[in-house]
Amino acid sequence: MNEILIMILSTMGALFVLSTAIAMLTKPDVYLRINVTTKAATLGLGLILASAAVYFADISVTTRVISIILFIFLTAPIGGHMLMRSAYFTKTPIWSGTKIDELAGQYDPETHELYSEDHDTSIKPEITDKST
Repeated sequence: MNEILIMILSTMGALFVLSTAIAMLTKPDVYLRINVTTKAATLGLGLILASAAVYFADISVTTRVISIILFIFLTAPIGGHMLMRSAYFTKTPIWSGTKIDELAGQYDPETHELYSEDHDTSIKPEITDKST
């Protein structure tokens, strides 16, 4: 029974990592690539580590695996957010198929801080759709 569970977990993890690799080659801009990497690769790595915990069936290995999974699940989204934020502030081009830029006009270009609630809200998000 453990062998079947190990095969399922490791295969699913490998498929998520493979889908991440394929998406990295096919996505058109850095924002979508970072998004795919943060989500699918994190889940794939978690599944592969879970299969290692089932394989070894030792409490010391299992606690290490759980702590690694928690660490990755907590740090990967924050790292992805920081990479996207720095890419946005350095004006990395957005894919032409992006419909709306919700961050346009919502931050101070010098301090890179979001405007507060009392800021002029009449600024509308920049629509980047070229077809209209």
